[in-house]
Amino acid sequence: MRLSAEHRARNETRIRAAMDRLLAGDIPPGGSCDVKTLARESGIDRTAFYGTRPYAHLRTEFETRLTTLRDTGQTPDPRITQITRLKQHVGVLQQRLDARDTTITQLTAFKTQALSRLTAQHDEITRLRTALDATSTVRHLRPRVATTGPCT
Repeated sequence: MRLSAEHRARNETRIRAAMDRLLAGDIPPGGSCDVKTLARESGIDRTAFYGTRPYAHLRTEFETRLTTLRDTGQTPDPRITQITRLKQHVGVLQQRLDARDTTITQLTAFKTQALSRLTAQHDEITRLRTALDATSTVRHLRPRVATTGPCT
């Protein structure tokens, strides 16, 4: 079916309006800043944007404008910016997590070494006390009993 010039002009107007909205960042839910969403928003079949179809020049114009925006550092789709920012944040968090894992490993090794040294020192003290008790002529005194009154 052939399109009349008037019908084609109306379609191009709808496509350009949808193109302007998408490039301005007005992305519909479930959509993206791409030809598929452009076709859906303008109510035109997506295949009309490819090959020798009637609106292929508008797809080219849309892609050119989108590339120009991206080259200038603008992103019409805020989700892409958010995804990029979140990926960077995940990288930073992964580095922090790796650093904490390393710290935990080092502290666990330090704790194990400290407990091992304390155990060895306790064993040495016990051995020395036993050796002292076996050979000692020292008399052990009873502990002093605390009095509550004046000394007599």
